[in-house]
Amino acid sequence: MFAPLTDLSRCRILLTNDDGIDAPGLKHLEKVARTLSDDIWVVAPEREQSGAGHSLTLQTPLRYRMVSERRIAVEGTPTDCVMLAVNKFLRDHRPDLVLSGINRGGNLGEDVTYSGTVAAAMEGALLGIPSLALSQVTTQPHPVKWATAEHFAPQVIRAVVGAGFPRSCLVSINFPDVVQGSVAGVEVARQGRRKIGDDLVEREDPRGRPYIWIGSQREEDPSGEGTDLEAIGRGMVTVTPLGVDLTHAAAMARLKGAFV
Repeated sequence: MFAPLTDLSRCRILLTNDDGIDAPGLKHLEKVARTLSDDIWVVAPEREQSGAGHSLTLQTPLRYRMVSERRIAVEGTPTDCVMLAVNKFLRDHRPDLVLSGINRGGNLGEDVTYSGTVAAAMEGALLGIPSLALSQVTTQPHPVKWATAEHFAPQVIRAVVGAGFPRSCLVSINFPDVVQGSVAGVEVARQGRRKIGDDLVEREDPRGRPYIWIGSQREEDPSGEGTDLEAIGRGMVTVTPLGVDLTHAAAMARLKGAFV
């Protein structure tokens, strides 16, 4: 178990994201983090890495630049950023907490397998650091309700890390697409079902060569009781613990029987 963090004012907090060093969500997360501690470091991708998942840069060198004091941009993925932060930039004083986000858009259902935001938190967990991914659900064409995430994030972060949770997991937090006064509460919910990739848009460039955009439409089941999708639809802030061990226990038992 990660030991409960009951006094965040004494903690070093690492911030990262997948939307890039200049993303609005990262600026809002920094405002949130500074209500928790004065020891804040930002190590984030130079540019947007949405959909990068838990990928590492292995074929090209990782370049970085010092944007300002305690603020570093990396030419790489969110996973690269956390790995470099912990093993290089902060190796003499590792962070006590990793916060990834605030993502522009929800990370619900199967989104978590593609999300660079969630992957950064997974890397933190694998490195032995309590790690949270934070995402603000959006609905086009409405403006992003950053104020909702900024208002609720401090209390939710404090509650999650104050409770403690297993070293084998990270925690994904999603804020609903409603104004802060309409948030119905906070609910711990399991991962639902929502699959991207069914909306493929095929076009041709000016030279007649075909290309495809992967659209944002998702096939989803928002009715599953106890899921993040169902709860977010009711205006709840959702808290979902995700395991870094992907072993399927029931399948293990069944497959063992096949080799007796």
